[in-house]
Amino acid sequence: MRVGFAAALTVLFAGQALSQENTPSRQDIALAAGYKAMFTCSAIFNAGKSLDQISDDELANIYPDFADGMAATGKTVIDANTQTVSVSFADDMPPRISAWREHLGCTALPQGANAGFIQNLPRVKLKFPKVNMADVDWPMGDRLPDSPLPETIDQAAFEVVLDGAFGDRFKGNTTATLILQNGRIIGERYRDGWDMHTSQRTWSVAKSVGASIIGAAVEDGIIDVEDKADLDAWSRPGDPRAEITLENLLHMASGLHSDPEPGKGGNRTDQVYFGGGLMAQQATRNPLEAPAGERWKYANNDTMLAMRVLRENMDNDRKYHAYPFKALLHEIGMFNTVPEMDWGGDFILSSQVWTTSRDLARLGQLYLNNGIWTHDGQSKRILPEGWADYVAAPAPAQPANRQGEKALEPGRGYGAQFWRYENYPGVPNDTYAALGNRGQFLIIVPSRNAVIVRRGYDWRENYFDGPAFTAAVLETLAP
Repeated sequence: MRVGFAAALTVLFAGQALSQENTPSRQDIALAAGYKAMFTCSAIFNAGKSLDQISDDELANIYPDFADGMAATGKTVIDANTQTVSVSFADDMPPRISAWREHLGCTALPQGANAGFIQNLPRVKLKFPKVNMADVDWPMGDRLPDSPLPETIDQAAFEVVLDGAFGDRFKGNTTATLILQNGRIIGERYRDGWDMHTSQRTWSVAKSVGASIIGAAVEDGIIDVEDKADLDAWSRPGDPRAEITLENLLHMASGLHSDPEPGKGGNRTDQVYFGGGLMAQQATRNPLEAPAGERWKYANNDTMLAMRVLRENMDNDRKYHAYPFKALLHEIGMFNTVPEMDWGGDFILSSQVWTTSRDLARLGQLYLNNGIWTHDGQSKRILPEGWADYVAAPAPAQPANRQGEKALEPGRGYGAQFWRYENYPGVPNDTYAALGNRGQFLIIVPSRNAVIVRRGYDWRENYFDGPAFTAAVLETLAP
């Protein structure tokens, strides 16, 4: 879903007051302008959001180190004809530009590029079903049964829990919740102005989407997780990074250094996300700092590199760019999901996916079905047999909070691009989840045949309590 404007619009977004202590450099302003262009572009053309919504959601509570740069950016120009957003940052340089294409969403142009560069961006041609999804039954379409909910649900308590997600009970700034059990949506809530088709950035929930695309490629015989990554960038004789396997990348255990920018953690890849940098240049350059497979370190680069492995193995960009849709997304009705890419054609599936709550629920249901998708009496295997167990199983290397006696405490372990909920009161230990910044949750509970989706715009100390919400929901449902 996207908004069409009758003509080009020029919009000035209010920035935060410029700090007198921290005058931003030209590059700080350029990066902030890229952030504003990218998030505005995706929110308008992927999600159809209003300018007020973008200001309140996408451009609020940004990283503090961007605040001064953001306040120093120039005007924002939204051009409906070219489906671009431009943000100026210097009088002698072209503005930072983000450009939208159908199916592929927005891409940040390289810094210094003008609008003529857009013709170089990849595109993909896909066919959508020629039916109204409102007339197609769930899970492939949007039509839900009108029969009463099962009597096994404590309906009154269930409603209280769902309402509590939008109040202070679990904290956070909730935009949507959806509960699915036994293949049926039993609860669904949206904040004012949102509905089942309102898309939102997944942030790191995208990593689990990426793992699912890789799973489909394993099922199709394109790749094997035990094979070495064998990336072109690491192909010089003797390069120790050549020993890294695809599985190491899925487990966040590549051993690669992932903190190239002073003061920024291993999970900050700003140059790729909105700086206009190429993933193939940024993520492949880091040295090996630990033996592959022996150290866990959360890194966006590992996910992006895993997708690069798939691209190089396919060796056909036209097929690669269509593959996520044809192998997974459109096969299970995720028609409102947009995976974005850099200008070199690499999907940025560590963060940049826009999707709806219902589409995330579809992905969760696929995992509950052990990788088989069923609709209208027809079944098709999408993911390999046992893939759901594979992504949910504890990886050999684990976060520090899962080592020694700490592993007995409530906490999150790691599988293959999915998190594991361990020892949380009221939450079964077979629970695994796709989690993303700002409070994005896709929680899968196999023993209860349930999927829990929650979307939000959380920030810092006011972060949604996903495990507590999960326990409260499950308490109202039949075993």
